Amino acid sequence: MYSPIALFVYNRPDHFKRTIDSLIINDLALKSDLIIFSDGAKDITDEKSVQKVREIIKEIQGFKSVKSEQSDINKGLAKSIIYGVTNTVKKFGRIIVLEDDMIVSPYFLNFMNEALDIYEREENVISIHGYIYPVKKQLPETFFLRGADCWGWATWKRGWDFFEEDSNFLIEQIDKSKLQKEFDLGGSVKNYRMLKNQREGKIDSWAIRWHASAFIKNKLTLYPGKSLVKNIGTDGLGTHLGSTNVYDTFISEGKVNLKKIPLEVNKLNEQIISEYFRSIKFKSRVSGLKKRLGI
Repeated sequence: MYSPIALFVYNRPDHFKRTIDSLIINDLALKSDLIIFSDGAKDITDEKSVQKVREIIKEIQGFKSVKSEQSDINKGLAKSIIYGVTNTVKKFGRIIVLEDDMIVSPYFLNFMNEALDIYEREENVISIHGYIYPVKKQLPETFFLRGADCWGWATWKRGWDFFEEDSNFLIEQIDKSKLQKEFDLGGSVKNYRMLKNQREGKIDSWAIRWHASAFIKNKLTLYPGKSLVKNIGTDGLGTHLGSTNVYDTFISEGKVNLKKIPLEVNKLNEQIISEYFRSIKFKSRVSGLKKRLGI
């Protein structure tokens, strides 16, 4: 069984077209059901671009089937993804998730489906991820990190069942177990602050709640050593991510050699990721200083 692909779209027809074009050249596209969740326009200014996206949907070929669910109202990305993933895994038992700003490798679907098969019965593994940060040091072919991630991922119903919408509950569990430092990867990221911002209504993120849900249960996500996904939504046109190039990465041109590995976080790999996050924080501080000084 090949996993269905759930693709979440809004108002960026050019980004969406590039995502579809990259998916179509995957060998398994013709064997995969594509389900597109199209969110409704926030206001009149977005109506034309939302309609352009929906016109593209009508023309898509190259998959086993193409279905779309088009909302009359604007749910927002978080509610859209929670709704779409929940309903899809109920029906199919597994899912591959993409958004409309992600270009994928020709081997993306192979990696996702093979990994879903290999780790299907491993309760400690909650998801599979296709993107990896542009770190300078070499990573192994595949490895595990604690928690979950959001740029080209896959899971099973048993994994998504751990998703907790209530950020209050998640914060309570992190505080109770004194996991703040670990959750922030030794202080290199600000996940805990993001989760608090979610609770306070300052952001609306399904992803931080997905990560926290997996993290408090000590679940693992499998990553490739070389990225199979490139996020093209960091150009400032997206709703949730501003303009930045710190996440830019090359898409791997080779197939991932998948084999079962020990179900544990390799501390060396974790440290490499932590160092990457510290480096982009440093770049951000330097960039901010230059702007203030007019350099």
